[in-house]
Amino acid sequence: MRLKVLGRVSSSNVRKVLWTADLCGIDYEHEIWGMPHRDPRVPEFLALNPNATVPVIIDDGFVMWESSAIMRYLAQKSGSDLWPEEVRQRALVDQWLTWQATELLPSWLYAVTAFLAKNPAFDDPERIAQSVDKWSANMRMAEARLAEGGGYVANGRLSLADLALALSSHRWFSTPFDRPELPAVTAHYQRLKATEAGQKYLGEATP
Repeated sequence: MRLKVLGRVSSSNVRKVLWTADLCGIDYEHEIWGMPHRDPRVPEFLALNPNATVPVIIDDGFVMWESSAIMRYLAQKSGSDLWPEEVRQRALVDQWLTWQATELLPSWLYAVTAFLAKNPAFDDPERIAQSVDKWSANMRMAEARLAEGGGYVANGRLSLADLALALSSHRWFSTPFDRPELPAVTAHYQRLKATEAGQKYLGEATP
């Protein structure tokens, strides 16, 4: 059966999965879920993911959630070198892929919701400043890694970690605030944005 991806393309986590599937050459059906389109808190969706979050995949009856785990699954299933076989190379990709989800993404949430989504409930100047500071510190960490790694996150070549970082950088460049200059991050982002697959997920319609 054809892989099914559930989620809205405005979610960067959903785009992580769609982009991975594209590069792995996996044929899939995209079913839009998530507010404001379809409420994931309905019983139909909660039966698939009790967290009521996107993305979710259904692969011949096999159900998975959590975007980074799905990326690993799809890459390994397809035999893609986006998820290396060698154990230490794989560990480095996993390290940075996990860092994107657990450190980088949470740091931007308050600032992005305030500046990009313009949610009036996120108007605390102190919390905005804290978010910007933490986000900027994390992006400087990414800058250092890309500079020492020859323009890639791990092992000197494209991996799942690069897709996750590029989508994070897309949020960085789409959010209207005073950003530090990060030339290695900028070069990495522009290189992936220029690819056919990258153009689908790093555009103005999907900040």
